[in-house]
Amino acid sequence: MEPSEKANLMRNVVVTVIVAIIMAGFVLTYTALVPSAARMGGTMAAAGVPNFPAVKGYAEGREVYFIHSEASDPTIAKTLSEMMQSPVLVVPALAGAGEALTANVYVFANGVEGGGPLGFQPDVFDNPPGATGYSPLRAVHLVTWQDEGRARELRSASEVTDADATGEVTIDQPGVVVNMPMLTWSGGGR
Repeated sequence: MEPSEKANLMRNVVVTVIVAIIMAGFVLTYTALVPSAARMGGTMAAAGVPNFPAVKGYAEGREVYFIHSEASDPTIAKTLSEMMQSPVLVVPALAGAGEALTANVYVFANGVEGGGPLGFQPDVFDNPPGATGYSPLRAVHLVTWQDEGRARELRSASEVTDADATGEVTIDQPGVVVNMPMLTWSGGGR
């Protein structure tokens, strides 16, 4: 082997060893400083980055968790902001989204007390992620029990529409759209 070849080989070995030492140092620092949940796809709050509070609801009879980020109506945005102690932005243009861009959310105006925005049971969604028609933009349908004494918790859109068909509830559509992306749902999550 020629002296210049030996020098090149030696230089390559030295560079490789230095790169390996730097990479090992990075890996050790990363694993020491970054919590394991964040390394495995979990979340990690960063300083100065908002952390949206998750809200419990129901879709297809199962619990889901979602957030409220924007609403077309200022009164609804204020109600949601106070409920979650996190600002919900007013975006009037959402009201014009139309049926092709929205799915439905059923919000209860009376009945079983709970964690919904009006103080009653959690919201009920149709079309969760993975279903045809899923959209984070939700047209609000306000559900009112005719006889509060007979109210029960409903956990699916079909239960809500069945209760409407039998006259147990009425459903009003106030023309409000809220951006409500789901965080968890049956068989999935972000």
